[in-house]
Amino acid sequence: MIIDSDNLREDLIDYFGSAMQVNPVAMMDLINVEKASDAEVVNIAINNGFNLSDYDSSNDFPRKLTR
Repeated sequence: MIIDSDNLREDLIDYFGSAMQVNPVAMMDLINVEKASDAEVVNIAINNGFNLSDYDSSNDFPRKLTR
């Protein structure tokens, strides 16, 4: 599985950004997502119940033609 970490990061930013209206502590989570490495973004998503198969980009690449 190849995770589209940019798309996942954007969705996590939206997720924590919308939570700030109810829970100001979500700002810390938002900052963590913005600073996180790609691997850390995946872990944050797993810990928050995101379905990683929605971010699988392994089928997005054109396949090589074999001769």
